[in-house]
Amino acid sequence: MQIQDMLIGGEAVAAVGGTSFAVTAPATGEVLAQVPRAGATDVDRAVKAAGRGFEAWFRLRPAEREAALLRAAELVAAEGQARFLDTLIDESGSTIAKARGEIAYTVDLLRTAAGEARRLYGETFPNDDPRRMSLVIREPLGVVGVVSPYNAPLSLLTKMCAFPLAAGNSLVIKPSEETPLTAIAFGRLLLDAGVPAEAISVVTGFGSECGAELVNHPGVRCIALTGSTNTGIAVGQAGLSKMRRMQLELGGKSALLVLRDADPQQAAKIAAQGIFTHSGQICMANSRIVVAREIYQPFIAALKSEAEALYLGDLRDERTAYGPLINGRAVEKVLEHVHEAVAGGAEVLTGGEILHGLVVKPTVLLNPPRTSRAWREESFGPVASVVAADDLEQAIEIANDSDYGLSAAVLTNNIQWGLHAARRIASGAVHIGMHAFQSNALAPIGGVGLSGMGRSGGHYSTEEFTEVKWISVDVGSLPR
Repeated sequence: MQIQDMLIGGEAVAAVGGTSFAVTAPATGEVLAQVPRAGATDVDRAVKAAGRGFEAWFRLRPAEREAALLRAAELVAAEGQARFLDTLIDESGSTIAKARGEIAYTVDLLRTAAGEARRLYGETFPNDDPRRMSLVIREPLGVVGVVSPYNAPLSLLTKMCAFPLAAGNSLVIKPSEETPLTAIAFGRLLLDAGVPAEAISVVTGFGSECGAELVNHPGVRCIALTGSTNTGIAVGQAGLSKMRRMQLELGGKSALLVLRDADPQQAAKIAAQGIFTHSGQICMANSRIVVAREIYQPFIAALKSEAEALYLGDLRDERTAYGPLINGRAVEKVLEHVHEAVAGGAEVLTGGEILHGLVVKPTVLLNPPRTSRAWREESFGPVASVVAADDLEQAIEIANDSDYGLSAAVLTNNIQWGLHAARRIASGAVHIGMHAFQSNALAPIGGVGLSGMGRSGGHYSTEEFTEVKWISVDVGSLPR
């Protein structure tokens, strides 16, 4: 077991109070490390350091910020396996394939963000008075507090950090208490790439002791959070009380529509990938599947076969489809949702129980009540709910029967049907011909309703972390 310090102002430090907590591997229960349990004093120190670091980072030329982010991408490409692979597998319960995917996506995100450092475009607009000129410029906000999740602790953290940095902001990162080791390693990598020491801090601790202090600190100008809707609402209320900028990517209950012209076997394969990847611990996972009645029976038979064929072995075995849920509370929540749905009349087509440890079998529920938590709330586990629809309009109505709207998908070979559904489904993204779990470094990822506010990715993300300023100039009379 290692003793791991957090990073404040570029220095490896323990918590002021000397307290720490254990980070455990969900697959084995092994204690991986003890990390500092930060509190108010630690957060205050980190925010003040970030305030000083902001001045150093913002004053650099855009080309210098671009170069630092490109060096970070080069470091991940060259050393990512050594720096992150084992930590991702052990700390978050990722399979080796999922961990490699995160590392590759991290390189893409850093390279994309590097280019955004040169693209903080402004504009001019005309004035009726010819003696006046109006300019609109974008300026960074200052210190951004980043509260990152456990399910993709490297790639999501990168997305939440790289674009604010490209815009000239400094960061205080508070990672999930389940996965702080990845965040500390990422913070060190940014420092190695040339980001000024005080522009990056990583404070480790719990939400009520560390996260709340960061959210409420007067020196923080913006909060970027990826996490549960309940946490996002609490953070949003705190931020609104201080009129603070917020980017909140929250929960999802994504719908996958399988239309009558889709091939049932292929659709089942796509649907299984969209819900069972990383044991369903993905906010965009297509946990609600709406199938045309004409192909309902062959589809559910194929989905049952896909689910039962998944290999659930050692995380470093290339064949393993997914691993454990993050902790015992997550397992309890998933099973509660399943049992409640069954009590309400749902049928368990397959799964519905623990395989071993924190690994839940891939589960398919048929016709859960539309008032049940399995249908309405984010289970965040390997559970798909399947219902039939009589036609496209009913399928769209069922898809929109949700308080969430992060992502959705439509499986069809008819582009008119697909585009019609995409325009009608209330969601931040709709994908045609693929499952609902899609990412792209340039795409504006974010949701509607309880799925959050703001967008992340490409220039959409960079603009979230800037303030628009109008500058007007009286240029006087023309010379004679």
